[in-house]
Amino acid sequence: MTGCDIAIIGAGMAGASLAAAIGTRARVALIEAEAHPGYHATGRSAAFWSEIYGGPGVQPLTTASGPFLRDPPADYGAESFLVPRGELWIARAGDSTPLDSLESEFADSEVAMERRAPGAMVSGIRPDWSEGLFVPSCTDIDVARLHQAFLKVARRSGTELRCDSPLVAAERRAASGWRLTLGRGEVLEAAILVNAAGAWADPVAAIAGASPLGIRPYRRTVLQLRVDPPAPDSLPLVQDAHGGFYFKPEPGGRLWLSPHDETPMAPGDVAPDEIDVALAIDRLQQVVDWRIAAVERKWAGLRSFAPDRLPVYGFAPDCRDFFWFAGQGGFGIQTAPAAAWIGAALLLDTPLPAMVQNVDVARYAPERFRIQR
Repeated sequence: MTGCDIAIIGAGMAGASLAAAIGTRARVALIEAEAHPGYHATGRSAAFWSEIYGGPGVQPLTTASGPFLRDPPADYGAESFLVPRGELWIARAGDSTPLDSLESEFADSEVAMERRAPGAMVSGIRPDWSEGLFVPSCTDIDVARLHQAFLKVARRSGTELRCDSPLVAAERRAASGWRLTLGRGEVLEAAILVNAAGAWADPVAAIAGASPLGIRPYRRTVLQLRVDPPAPDSLPLVQDAHGGFYFKPEPGGRLWLSPHDETPMAPGDVAPDEIDVALAIDRLQQVVDWRIAAVERKWAGLRSFAPDRLPVYGFAPDCRDFFWFAGQGGFGIQTAPAAAWIGAALLLDTPLPAMVQNVDVARYAPERFRIQR
């Protein structure tokens, strides 16, 4: 039997970033059920950083993460994880209401927005898509390199990564903290158990005897298309203001396209449904006059949301030494640095670092669900 101060369940972006933020201040074990970290949500991200994606409740976390992602410390490689892209929200002629709502929602923030004619930014867009709102701060994000950087920093700080180790049982012992049984019968003792299990967050809570919060996984589909004419590198991320699709360019003139689907699913390895693939293509063809030469790839991943669609950071009110770090939805990667700083401060009972001192951490506490019940 081995022991640690903090056992983090899940080695995706959430768990890896938290382990890196804790650093040498605690003995950490990073527990992953799969053969390698980031297999599910992290490895299937559409890879963009948007300050308004996820809504006003998520924006402070995204904005606070920006400086780190643009100019990371030397131990993270010192090369920016972000590449400028820009983001254009579009709507049909005479349908400016959703764009007006976006402007209103973020009026009190410092996120820059400006009205733009979609035809001036997207060649081949059909004339009836004439309403546009441009957010210049949006960027592409190098998800794989960011995840690997967090894992590397965590390991250098002493974190022990254990893959192929699903959590089988968790027993809370008054004197010694948690006794965790992992796959293949391995036993680990930990003072604190952190639930960073993504789509498996509620099942992990049930194993530990904590009340589930209603965090539900949803399937999101993405296609890689070869289009004619090729998608220009200068194309912004294009989002339907009504949430029906988004697309962005990829190297070689390719296009990543999603129907923005959210289909409730059980936790597990998911694949795209052909209906969603067809729906995505149909919606794209209603927007642009490009010819789809080939569907080169298609995949799906899980995005997990709490009932109010905000993340959950903090100790469970009904289960001592059980820490929630889950419910990051589709914004867990772009908010990872800020979330990790907050999580580390709460876990170690230290002041919030300067980067997140202006974030209202209480709005993400698990107690909010207990009050609602």
